[in-house]
Amino acid sequence: MFRFFTIRKTIGIMLTALFFFTSVGVTAYLVHDRYTAEKQQIINNVVQSVRSGAQQQFAIYYQDTSVLRGLLDEFMSAPMVEYASVYDRLGNVITSRTQHNDQKLPDNFTQVREEYSSFDVTQTERDSPFTDATLIEVSVPVFSFVNPYQDNISREMFGETLAQARNRGAQNILGYYVLGISQQQLQQNMLGYATKVAAICFALFLVVIYIALMITHRITAPLANLAQLADDIADGKLDKTFRTQGSGEARQIAGMLNLVLSDLSSHKAKMDVESQLLSMKVEERTEQLSKRNEELNQAVQQVTQAKDRMRQLAYYDSLTSLPNRQLFTEQLDLLLKISKREQSNIALLFLDLDNFKRINDSLGHTAGDMLLREVGARLSNCIRESDLISQYFDGESKIDVSRLGGDEFTVVLNKLDEPKTAGIVAERLLESLQAPMLIEGHEIVITPSIGIAIAPQDASTVKDLLKRADTAMYHAKTTGKNSFSFYSSAMKGTSVGRLKLEADLRRAVEREEMTLHYQPQVNIETGEISGAEALIRWNHPEHGLVSPARFIPLAEEMGLIVQLGAWTLLEACRQCKAFHEQGLKLPKIAVNVSSLQFNSAFIELVKQVLIETQLEPKLLELELTEGVIMSNAKASVQALHELKSLGCTLSVDDFGTGYSSLSYLSRFPLDELKIDRSFVIDYDKSENNASLVSAIIAMGKSLNLRMVAEGVDDIEQFHFLRKQGIQIIQGYIFSRPIPGEAFTRLLTDEPFKQQILEMTEAATD
Repeated sequence: MFRFFTIRKTIGIMLTALFFFTSVGVTAYLVHDRYTAEKQQIINNVVQSVRSGAQQQFAIYYQDTSVLRGLLDEFMSAPMVEYASVYDRLGNVITSRTQHNDQKLPDNFTQVREEYSSFDVTQTERDSPFTDATLIEVSVPVFSFVNPYQDNISREMFGETLAQARNRGAQNILGYYVLGISQQQLQQNMLGYATKVAAICFALFLVVIYIALMITHRITAPLANLAQLADDIADGKLDKTFRTQGSGEARQIAGMLNLVLSDLSSHKAKMDVESQLLSMKVEERTEQLSKRNEELNQAVQQVTQAKDRMRQLAYYDSLTSLPNRQLFTEQLDLLLKISKREQSNIALLFLDLDNFKRINDSLGHTAGDMLLREVGARLSNCIRESDLISQYFDGESKIDVSRLGGDEFTVVLNKLDEPKTAGIVAERLLESLQAPMLIEGHEIVITPSIGIAIAPQDASTVKDLLKRADTAMYHAKTTGKNSFSFYSSAMKGTSVGRLKLEADLRRAVEREEMTLHYQPQVNIETGEISGAEALIRWNHPEHGLVSPARFIPLAEEMGLIVQLGAWTLLEACRQCKAFHEQGLKLPKIAVNVSSLQFNSAFIELVKQVLIETQLEPKLLELELTEGVIMSNAKASVQALHELKSLGCTLSVDDFGTGYSSLSYLSRFPLDELKIDRSFVIDYDKSENNASLVSAIIAMGKSLNLRMVAEGVDDIEQFHFLRKQGIQIIQGYIFSRPIPGEAFTRLLTDEPFKQQILEMTEAATD
């Protein structure tokens, strides 16, 4: 409607908006340019002051704080400088000054320059350590053309050399100046200038707008009257006439419009009556048809939605949208009947995710659900790409990947040409899950175990075929996981044996059939026992000692590992306390921690065990693998600090087999690194293997960590590690894991001093 929104108003609003945003833009540009120039001037003054003479270089090298504080006081005279500090070339604070005399400046030099070259002048925005303000932290390196750390130059010669160095390039870094400049203070200094610029621009804006509106009014007045008339005609007001005081052309248009209005008014009166009668009939019939059509569409929509909802709930998994057990069973049963009639083969692949419970326990069920959705998507894409399955039954659903529940999936291959084709598909499924999955910021690699059963040779019914594939899947798990196995009749007994072993293990925990063996850690320089690792053993009443490699993974799957770990921790602390009460010197007892144990409840468990056994916390060492502490590095840092605060020592077991980030490893409050046995065994296979062991040892020493080599079994490995600087060795070369009574004799007899002396003399000869 032109009644309230005329051409004049439109032009006026456009000009007002144009000049307003132009004024704002000019003001913002001028203020920002002035602000940038002020900030850069301060930084340039800092750089010029730092590099103006040799006094700073001399003072930094000899850490003359009186001279340096004088220069810092000059910087602190500027109100916008919140703090200033001087660092040596290694990042250690020499001296600092702040506007807050009662507060100490935090040492965050590594954060200041972590992303820059050591020769760059850096500017970094960060939060003030004293207030809620934002700072521009400026870091300026101080150079010297001579390197006093290598040239062995005297104090006098160094001062003379610096004083005479006028035009030589500085190549050696002596230290850094770091200043914190308050952005808020800079902005406050700009308020006066910004106010003046804004006032001038606003005044010009008002003048220009006034002139533009006056000119627009004179030009658009006749057009506004014509627009008003057109608006009236559109509203059906044909009884009005057009009057204008505009130019001659406007008067001619007004006369013609008045004649047209008169004719239209008479014609409109006739048409209104006929139109009203026709409209009443059309509206009545349209309303009836519309109501009937709406009712019909609503009924059809409700029936369709109900049908789709019932089918989705009955046949598809709500989490992954894959076919569920019901649809899988019905369609596999139909496939088996068709294959029997056509004398063809069907392969059923039963897939179970390895250690999925560990992910649920460590990251939560939400992350577990996200992982299951991603696994379902990858498996579906893999099967579709293979083009091995495309059997349709009702034109809508096809049987390929199904989720039976939990972390169990199935794949059906119809009209199989030969059994090895199922193995090819299984390999593709394994490959599809090799790439890491990003779940809530964590990179997770999940591996599956796959069992394969062929119909009709293995079974001819859905129930039996599924049972055979499940048995083959468990066989794949026991042979190393992340693999697949075809069902064979020999597996039937293995499956029964596994079930019996599960029942025996559950009873063993209840009957306390577990025992601890201890393997000494020997200091090869003194020959003394520097500690012992507590290792759990299962004394089965029928089979004797059962290997931990067999029952530990089973305990993790059954959820018994937390109970076993708590028992191991308590028993090891009790035994260590007993050794000390007998007057036997044992500097520490090491206990392995499972990934399923390492949570907030574990910290409380350690506290309770130390209180109950009255063992000194420093005698307890907790061994965690790389995978445990790196699965959630940020949470691990906090948990390890809590354990460290109790007084316990911390060790990384099997170091080198994972993918530890050295930046994270340096933040962990660790005391010890244990080099994995695989590196010790393979050190002599190639020069690269030996260099890798040397590099791990050097890295551990650079982090001030105690280095322990485990799995040392022969004298060649002993001499190699001794040359590399290893002091503590654990392995069969000294002793196997032995019961507590036998370990008591080792602590009493100290037999390793003579053994080490003999091995050392043999190497010398």
